[in-house]
Amino acid sequence: MVNVLVVGSGGREHALGWKLAQSPQVDKIYYAPGNGGTLNNVDISSDDIEGLAKFAKDNNCVTVVGPEIPLSNGIVDEFTKKGLRVFGPTKSAAQLESSKIWAKNFMKRNGILTARFEVFDDPSKAIDFAKSVDYPLVVKADGLAAGKGVIVCNDSTEAIDAINKMLVQKNFGNAGSKIILEERIDGVEASFIALSDGNVAYPMATSQDHKRIHDNDKGPNTGGMGTYSPTPVIDDITADEIQKNVIEKTIESMRKEGITFKGFLYAGIMLKDDKPYVLEFNARMGDPECQPIMMRMDSDLFAYIQASIDGTLSSLPPMSWKKQSAVCVILASKGYPESYPKDEAITGLDDAIPNSQVFHSGTRKENGKILTSGGRVLGVTAVGDTLEDAIANAYLRVGKINWPSKYCRTDIGKKGLTWRK
Repeated sequence: MVNVLVVGSGGREHALGWKLAQSPQVDKIYYAPGNGGTLNNVDISSDDIEGLAKFAKDNNCVTVVGPEIPLSNGIVDEFTKKGLRVFGPTKSAAQLESSKIWAKNFMKRNGILTARFEVFDDPSKAIDFAKSVDYPLVVKADGLAAGKGVIVCNDSTEAIDAINKMLVQKNFGNAGSKIILEERIDGVEASFIALSDGNVAYPMATSQDHKRIHDNDKGPNTGGMGTYSPTPVIDDITADEIQKNVIEKTIESMRKEGITFKGFLYAGIMLKDDKPYVLEFNARMGDPECQPIMMRMDSDLFAYIQASIDGTLSSLPPMSWKKQSAVCVILASKGYPESYPKDEAITGLDDAIPNSQVFHSGTRKENGKILTSGGRVLGVTAVGDTLEDAIANAYLRVGKINWPSKYCRTDIGKKGLTWRK
């Protein structure tokens, strides 16, 4: 029996710990720093690599890294040097997420289908390019921006405004010191996540995120307002194509370039004319995709994490999944993704219904009360025999939870009900 240290404080980390706790091989789950809904929280920041390493060593922990920042800072490299068992990609492998420019150039040189693009650090040259093209653009900050560094534009005026926000007004700090201007591909978006040991990659269940803040995909992008799994958008034929031409090709191409990718590989896919274009890569599990995927997973996640660390994934069968659907509705505080109130007391958390879990994200505990502490506060997740059932169960639980500035979308999962190829 070993312990697990889950690094991070979001709903993804809560869901990973919840699933890992079900493994017969795991004794105790620690969270660093965790949130108001997680137990055994350790007061160590997720970017304090030395502090985390000492705790993991002293407490016989296998470490599972949730967020992108410690991965991009090289936490896996440091733990490995110290002889500690850690799950996730190295700093060089995490470049797939930490630098969108690196990722786009990687895709280009390895023949992985993605939108055409140009890179700029000079605002006037970027603006000239935006005026010169006859197609709409997406403006992307090169670095990490908590899922908000992508601005989808309808015309050159919006593109120029986005360029100015990043390169002139520095709204995204160093993350936006270089930008990508990318052709906007209009199609259907979905998430495809795999678990790799650097040699092979096993697909996780498919899912579809809802990134915009308002119903019907209106308003600015967020870190994700909800998701459901599986999604009919990715049928078996499309899944096989993404697995072969995106996931396996990426793992193999990185290996040829001298980089071993271990961990979760997340491909944000846009399907247009039945072709899967890669919008972006993440070098970790998605959030909120993680929550419904963990609710549907039948296999022992810890066994696969151990095999990823050891490079022995091919010795295990592919992961198995419940036939049920799962839906995660993110409850946020009004004002997110801009400014929002904090420290509001949450009620109704104990009002459980069957087949549902509440995964905490932006919460903290004080004097026995759970208070809001972030923009995305809770991930209310439920399963059902059909997608309709899962949606109903999730929103039934949503209705029991309240705080003054509670906000959520009302249409999570409906894309899956109306999907027609």
